[in-house]
Amino acid sequence: MKKLVFYILLAIWSAMPAVVFAQENKWQDEAELSYVNTSGNTDVLSLSAKNKLTYQFSDRLSGLWDVRALYGKTDGDKNAERYATEIRLDYGLTERVYIAGIGGWLQDEFAGIDERLYLGPALGYKFIIGPKHFFSAEAGLEYVIENYTNNSDDDFIRGRALGLYEFLLSEKSKVTQSIEYLYDFDNSDNYNINAVTALITSLSDTFSIKTSYEIHYDNEPVPDSLDETDTILSVALVVNMK
Repeated sequence: MKKLVFYILLAIWSAMPAVVFAQENKWQDEAELSYVNTSGNTDVLSLSAKNKLTYQFSDRLSGLWDVRALYGKTDGDKNAERYATEIRLDYGLTERVYIAGIGGWLQDEFAGIDERLYLGPALGYKFIIGPKHFFSAEAGLEYVIENYTNNSDDDFIRGRALGLYEFLLSEKSKVTQSIEYLYDFDNSDNYNINAVTALITSLSDTFSIKTSYEIHYDNEPVPDSLDETDTILSVALVVNMK
């Protein structure tokens, strides 16, 4: 029943802007195909695919649909499988202050997660808005439902804090850094830290090369025999369309 209510709320959340706003819409799509070298719970060479679709409903309201997949085999045996999708709506209250609604789903067998669902609001502030440096931070609450590969499950309220920095090295290159902290209010030992560092260089208006390094830390993985830290190093060809 919890999952059913969650899916209904997520569907209503994602459909509302399309119903309310009838003006001309603007969209942009960013697709990645990359070579991945991972370590931690998954030591493997594999392929990763990502896609980000952004939609500008109005001057103040925008939407983001993010889809990610990682799959790999070594000597014929599957040893990496991670799928995730997230829907996000942002509304600018002022030039610097914004609110957001975030909902998503994750499955990562080799990190012990059979299914994770989350949904909640966030409040953000843009401390630096250019022209070369950009920095924003946001905080929020999320309701989380988790099912683990050891047949156990849990649901809880977690806090979320995110910092995002971007530096334009030139007209064609930029560096980005994000750090996310997730905290379970029911269990102080259950927290996660996610960090992503990326260098993006444009080859043309359509194609870019993106080199990124991700760190995913789970202080209390389930089952507890798993490693606490996963890392992902990738070099991706990025295709931008609009």
